[in-house]
Amino acid sequence: MTASSAAPGAPLPVVLAGARGHGRWHVENIRRLQAKGLVRLVGVCELTPLTEDEFGGELPEQSADFGALLDSTGARAAVICTPIPTHTALALTAAERGVHLLLEKPPAPSYAEFRRMADGVAAAGVACQIGFQSLGSHAVPAIRDLIAEGAVGRVTGIGGAGAWVRAEAYFRRAPWAGRRRLDGVDVVDGALTNPLAHAVATALALAGSTRAEDVAGIETELLRANDIESDDTSCVRVTTVQGGSVTVAATLCAERADEPYVVVHGTSGRITFWYKQDRVLLQRADHGPEELHFDRTDLLENLAAHLQDGAELLVTPADTGAFMQVVEAIRTAPDPEPLPDEAWRRVPGEDRRVVPGVDALVAAAADRLSLFSELGAPWARPAHHRLPKEVSTR
Repeated sequence: MTASSAAPGAPLPVVLAGARGHGRWHVENIRRLQAKGLVRLVGVCELTPLTEDEFGGELPEQSADFGALLDSTGARAAVICTPIPTHTALALTAAERGVHLLLEKPPAPSYAEFRRMADGVAAAGVACQIGFQSLGSHAVPAIRDLIAEGAVGRVTGIGGAGAWVRAEAYFRRAPWAGRRRLDGVDVVDGALTNPLAHAVATALALAGSTRAEDVAGIETELLRANDIESDDTSCVRVTTVQGGSVTVAATLCAERADEPYVVVHGTSGRITFWYKQDRVLLQRADHGPEELHFDRTDLLENLAAHLQDGAELLVTPADTGAFMQVVEAIRTAPDPEPLPDEAWRRVPGEDRRVVPGVDALVAAAADRLSLFSELGAPWARPAHHRLPKEVSTR
């Protein structure tokens, strides 16, 4: 069965898979677009049905069977915001019905699953947008233009930094949280692959190296202060086939939460992009600092415009291939090293673990394009090197 067609200009009928947790953001976003007459929420897929109190209003059709819900509602598009290991199967369920997709990041827990999803979506001929909302920021093409114009001279590298705080309860929010594998299935829910994945994807985008074949090598250092399986304090350096370098450091054990950012280093200046705020600081020789603010295009709205008017999709699966090379390198790296007891402490009354000094270390990694071990962190281990996963050029 294929998705129903909609009259030109009619709201796009959408099913949301996963309406709790981060899915609540999608509920509100769909409501916003629904008020503009762009989409219409026709179904919610949850294993346990939502109540009207939970949903905050009258509920659309609900079912735990995603395929059946797509069939019964005649949805033309689906938003998938479910646990990472379910992404590929649900995306293919939609694709085989001709239903277009907004698929939350990370798109898959392994490169093989990503490839299976991307190939299946392409074969079905449906549109697929990957949910890196930062790549909808109008700052991204503006920064690329500044780089092309030589505003900061020759680019010497791109750094990224994310210093966030997460309570220990964060890692108990779901059975897959903080796991590398669950019941023999890859999950890879680490700092760089999920909560701060935007820092990696945005840095690669500014480097002009978003496709799988753009990656020449990857170094990872994965550590954990929390009692989890995955990493909560980590860094990665990607060498691109162009010869460039992208270094991103992240922690969920910061002393103080800060806005994540990406910084372009040039021979005569730098560009800092706080991607959650769509805010850019341009610093260059012989000029005063310039702060710029940008709008952004919502990715579901862009998908609707693509289906209605042929607008170009902002984040296709191919555009996340390099990010998935990073996911694969983290997946196949040795398990994260537990930090020694003296390297972290609990914050009284806050149910969270902090690594003293890690905020400055994350910033230094982005500033100097260096890994933790190269910055002299006493608890760091030498980086794990990996060549990129072989990719098909078809």
